[in-house]
Amino acid sequence: MEQKTQVHAQAGQHDLLITREFELPVELLFKAHEDPDIFEQWMTHEYGATKIVRHEARDNGSWQFNTVDAQGNVLFSAKGVFHKFLPNKKIIRTFEMNSPEFDPQLEFLDFEKLSDDTSMLKMQIVFRTVAQRDILLKQPFAWGLNMAHNRLQDVLSKLNQS
Repeated sequence: MEQKTQVHAQAGQHDLLITREFELPVELLFKAHEDPDIFEQWMTHEYGATKIVRHEARDNGSWQFNTVDAQGNVLFSAKGVFHKFLPNKKIIRTFEMNSPEFDPQLEFLDFEKLSDDTSMLKMQIVFRTVAQRDILLKQPFAWGLNMAHNRLQDVLSKLNQS
């Protein structure tokens, strides 16, 4: 199956470029990153449910989510700060995983209107070291991101129809 979310990694660089075209208006694509209820829906998967702890969608707001198993045990936790929150255009945030392997990352999310019904998400993720970036690439990161983006498309397509 073709992966619609593309992860581009140049050798020796500290960053990743991620691109995905969605069959959604840009306003709806942005809402998936702004609305905590929608975010929980598309980030929940067969391995665990995503629960928003904090989501202050504004400049200098903080955010945190946990992924928990059926018994409520935390499987994954991430947090950060929104440095720039420009509706339907841009989010600049830090992303800090609860993992000793990774320092916080800086993420630039750009939302682009392609037509009334299609949009593009471009993400640049900057890592402290090339080694940290490469550790992430050895994990099923691209596969997981594709699955999450596929769920995002499905969840928002249903919202768009109602």
